[in-house]
Parts: sequence; structure tokens; C-alpha cells
Amino acid sequence: MVIWSPDAEITPRFAATAPASGIRTDTAPSTMTVSPAIHAITLDLDDTLWPMKPALIEAERALSAWMAERTPRASALLTPDTRAALRAGVVAEHPHRRHDVSFMRHELLRRAFAAAGDDPGLADEAFDVFLAARQRVTLYDDVVPVLARWAARYRLIAVTNGNADVARVGLGAYFSASVSAHLIGAAKPEARVFLAACQAAGTEPVHTLHIGDDLDADVVGARNAGLQAAWVRRADLRHPPHDDPRHAGTRGVFDSLAALDAHLHGAGG
Repeated sequence: MVIWSPDAEITPRFAATAPASGIRTDTAPSTMTVSPAIHAITLDLDDTLWPMKPALIEAERALSAWMAERTPRASALLTPDTRAALRAGVVAEHPHRRHDVSFMRHELLRRAFAAAGDDPGLADEAFDVFLAARQRVTLYDDVVPVLARWAARYRLIAVTNGNADVARVGLGAYFSASVSAHLIGAAKPEARVFLAACQAAGTEPVHTLHIGDDLDADVVGARNAGLQAAWVRRADLRHPPHDDPRHAGTRGVFDSLAALDAHLHGAGG
């Protein structure tokens, strides 16, 4: 799997695949519309392939336990108020890095350690503890079977504003490349994130389908960049109403990857 950077040269994993059938969108039930063939699929990660909150809670617990043992003064210092103040300072000094959640957390930890009189050099180890725990996710049940089917048919590209790593969570075999905000220097819904994913896939935006849970960052962002889009609203999460007009012109609204897969390819996959 390729970790995409702006200077990377991408060799597509697959040749162009057979076109997907035209389908009816949920936004215009009385009109049959034929969508362009799909040659690649880009996928959001958090809250699309797994619920994000449980993983973040466990990562915070792991970091807190490590800090209580290794940096006890910083552990006592980091109240919600001091954390917010430190983060505000990082944002003020590095506004161009605001999209980079890894940098933001690492720098917050470094400043907290220094302010408390602990060794700021321990920020590297502390962040590694957090990041390792961050990768321990619980996949939705439909993820592996659907990704296995799609990987045999399309190029799959991971697209994230966060710091989850598809290889470390055990899904790397299904993806041709990964595009993240910290490498691009921008976050969804900015068009250049989606265009970088298309470049990584070796496809034109019109032949690329983006799938995600966030109506603005994923669906609207992808559409504005010229991609096709599908909105996945997992039942265990809170979302805007399914008939929100912002998803007009998409492939539709679905409660799972399995439902989207059936919509694209029929019940037989």
C-alpha cells in the first residue's frame, strides 16, 4: 500500500475495471439517472469503517496511564482548562498545522511536559503510546467482506483527516494507497484532498466514488471536487436527517457498506 505524498508517483494497482451499472439516486426517485462508471473508491475511515469514539477513549486512557507513571507532574497539570489553553497556543502559533491532528497532539504534550517540569523529550514516546492505542479499533461487521469484494474490482484509497492507519488496523491488504490530511497539508472538505486521492488511484474524479459519514467533509466535499459520493449513516451514530438536501446528486444514503454494495452491484455482489 502506498502512503501518498504530493511528490509520489503512483502505479495503479489494477487496470481499469468493468463499468458499474447506472443506478437510481435516492434524491430523485422518479428519474432514472446513469452515473459514470466507477474505477476507484475512496473511503473515509473513522465512523465509516469503525466507530471512532471508543478508540479515542481507549487511546486517552492508555496515554493517561503512561503519563501517571512517567510524567506525573504533567499528568496533574493537564486539566480540561489547561489542555484547552495549550491547544489554543499551538493553534495560534501554527495555524497552518491546525488540520494535522498528530502534530497538534504531539506539540500539546511537549508543551505540557515542559510547563510541568517533566522532560519535553518524552513527548515522542507519549505520542507513540497514544497512537498505538488509537489503532485498536472495532470494525463494523460488514467492513471486511465488502472491502474484499471491492478490492477485487476497484482501486481503494483511504482518505482521512485523522491519524488512523489502515495498515495498522489490519486493513492494508485491501487498499492501494492512503491519503491523509497531515501529508496533504489540508483537510477534507478541501478539494485538493480528494484530488490527491484520485491521483493516487490513477483515475479521474468523475470515475471515482467517495464514501463517508460526514455530510459536509465527505459528501459535499467530494461532490465539489468533482467526485461521485455516497453518504453512509451508521445506525449507532448521530447524523443530520437522511433527507438533508446537501446530499442531492449523490449515489444515495445508506446505513452500511453492505447496503451500498447491494445498491451498486445487486444482492449477489
